[in-house]
Amino acid sequence: MSELPAPADHARQQLEPDAADGLRAYAAKTRESADQLAAVLEDIAANGLPSVEDCTPWEELREAHLDRLAAQRPAVA
Repeated sequence: MSELPAPADHARQQLEPDAADGLRAYAAKTRESADQLAAVLEDIAANGLPSVEDCTPWEELREAHLDRLAAQRPAVA
């Protein structure tokens, strides 16, 4: 989409430099996450599903993620 030129009849509002930098950083992080997911899916397609013994139960992954989220936010009394 970024390769498409803007329509000539609509003026585009320019972002502040800090906002544009933040948007580029978000795009890079999103692209990195998508690349990681694609690599996992390609590995599964090439090699099949991993064995159950090599996997982490989703409940453990969920709890670890919730712990990370809780650590990021200040506690409310």
